[in-house]
Amino acid sequence: MISRTRTAFVATATATAVALALTAGAQASPAERHASWTAAWASAPQRPSTGFKPNWSEAGFDDQTLRQVVRVTEGGDRARIRLSNAYGSSPLRIESATIARTKEKGSASVEKGSLTPLTFGGKRGVTIPAQRQLVSDAGKLDLQPFESVTVTLHLSGTTGPATFHAQSFATSYRADGDHTADTGGRAFGESTESWYYLSGVDVGGSPAARTAKKRDGVVLFGDSITDGFASSTDRDRRWSDALAERLEKAGEPRPVLNSGIGGNMVLNDSAWYGEKSANRFARDALDLPGVGTVVVLEGLNDIGYSETDKPTYKPAPVVSARELINGHTELIRKARAKGVRIVGATLLPLGGSDHYGKHAAAVSDEFNDWVRTSGEYDAYVDFDKALADPRDPERIAPAYDSGDHLHPNDAGYRAMARAVDLETL
Repeated sequence: MISRTRTAFVATATATAVALALTAGAQASPAERHASWTAAWASAPQRPSTGFKPNWSEAGFDDQTLRQVVRVTEGGDRARIRLSNAYGSSPLRIESATIARTKEKGSASVEKGSLTPLTFGGKRGVTIPAQRQLVSDAGKLDLQPFESVTVTLHLSGTTGPATFHAQSFATSYRADGDHTADTGGRAFGESTESWYYLSGVDVGGSPAARTAKKRDGVVLFGDSITDGFASSTDRDRRWSDALAERLEKAGEPRPVLNSGIGGNMVLNDSAWYGEKSANRFARDALDLPGVGTVVVLEGLNDIGYSETDKPTYKPAPVVSARELINGHTELIRKARAKGVRIVGATLLPLGGSDHYGKHAAAVSDEFNDWVRTSGEYDAYVDFDKALADPRDPERIAPAYDSGDHLHPNDAGYRAMARAVDLETL
């Protein structure tokens, strides 16, 4: 039986964590409270699952340190992290956390002199209630766009199954015990290609320096093609990376955030592939700090799962073009209600893939025609034409095909970035 003292302690701790989650930044200094924050990197949280590659989400962690590497697309003189326990069944204890500049890609080492402790409401550790998220206090760390950042979390207790992002195409590391203050990577003997609990890195600066940059962030929202499936691990070759680099070279630098989830659908939830688009749209796109534009590329899984023999999403409903269009119309309505510009994208060619069939091909053609001609989106990007094989427009051009005839390779993701008329953003 739990004692009254213990019950009161748990209730108090939980209430404190909830307050932190709801009023993140309220205990910051006056300068921090008036600074504008911009999301510089983001990842969409998912339920624990076996996923595409081995991962640690279902087993969780027990007195271990988790070190994760991400690349920001915006700079600033301070940074904070966003942590998610959205799919946790119990409170998550973060005993300590640090952020640092990464020493080198493919390594758990960080740059000496850059290791910065993070606090939560002025405290070193924090407990995040189940199904909640929170934001850390600001940490003093100068970052430039396209720098890699290492976030380290000490998870002191047994976490249970972990909220995560299945496909990171970046290496994360694990060590036993507390190694948040290590600059070297020797202790981190285990690795995986997923992110855990970390859903964002935001940057900030002085009000004068950042006023002109409010709400210029671009979110790419979609499925595995947005997520970067088949791109090179630890090389930042997703189409979100390519678009951010193109904007920089064009003299129009803006943060570009990736909110893709492999296998995600517009119309249906999945234990493996995340909540359907409308249910996660606000959290993963519209509510990110500084966001002004969202580019939506989604629907191939809705129409393709009914064609495939793979058992990953069965039974798969047979989706009509009108149903898919209605799902996109709901996203448009939500974006406009938030004052966010929304850009649609045509679906890529899928001929020869396991998603291809007569029904999927017909729905894809009808949907793409709607994106091009309806005027419902504020603008559109025609990936269907940009990546099609001129000799067989039903297929991705061989130079852009990863080999499965569904996902682009690194060159294909660069071609997607080139297809965007930057004025549409």
